[in-house]
Amino acid sequence: MGGQVLRLEDVAVRRDGAALLRGIEWSVEEDERWVVIGPNGAGKTTLLQIAGGMLYPTEGVVEILGERLGHTDVQELRTRVGLCSAALAERVPPEEKVIDIVLTASYALLGRWTEEYDSHDVTRAVELIDQLGCAHLIRRRFATLSEGERKRVQIARALMPDPELLLLDEPAAGLDLGGREDLLRRLTGLAYDPNAPTMVLVTHHVEEVPAGFTHALLLRHGSVVAQGPIEYVMTAENLSHTFGVPLILDRGPDGRWYARAQYA
Repeated sequence: MGGQVLRLEDVAVRRDGAALLRGIEWSVEEDERWVVIGPNGAGKTTLLQIAGGMLYPTEGVVEILGERLGHTDVQELRTRVGLCSAALAERVPPEEKVIDIVLTASYALLGRWTEEYDSHDVTRAVELIDQLGCAHLIRRRFATLSEGERKRVQIARALMPDPELLLLDEPAAGLDLGGREDLLRRLTGLAYDPNAPTMVLVTHHVEEVPAGFTHALLLRHGSVVAQGPIEYVMTAENLSHTFGVPLILDRGPDGRWYARAQYA
């Protein structure tokens, strides 16, 4: 096991009098793969923004990759973190080609202009695009891609700078069944890859947790319900409390989780 990648100590976030997060204590070690689960409005995306250095807490201490927020160059820190989110996807120029979407991550840009890229960058971009199953899309424009193809290209882009931390905000949202399963298969491959960065994935569906993820944090109303190794945290009791409804939880032989409501 390597060093500590994330440390949050008594973190709170308040906006307009509302507590989005409260009393968060959380640490993530190198080589761990975390899933953050909770209902809509639980504070999951806010927590991910904190983890990526994009949002400062109202209270508490945040350390990312050994750097303390408020005491470091946050722009430099963000280059060490890969992010895949719907908000980022909305900023991609629709006419941008897939190869350029991934390449421009080398300079933390969105939209290629006149900058030059060396052969190493081009080779890495092509390899990542191929790894995510998008080699046939390399010259296609972003606007012509399906939602599943867009998600895979975004993950390739997030991996391009060789980040030490990869943050995935609801990567399977909006996908049909085939697209979801294809994406989760590829994320499972990443989870088991010893050379992949530390990963944190946010979702509100246990069915979207890829096999190979090692830890879970459950959020409700901005507070932690449970956290730790996934096999201990992912219980029917914990999830029922998190979502406010009695649930039955199953785990398949492939390591995937499935939940449904328990009717009287």
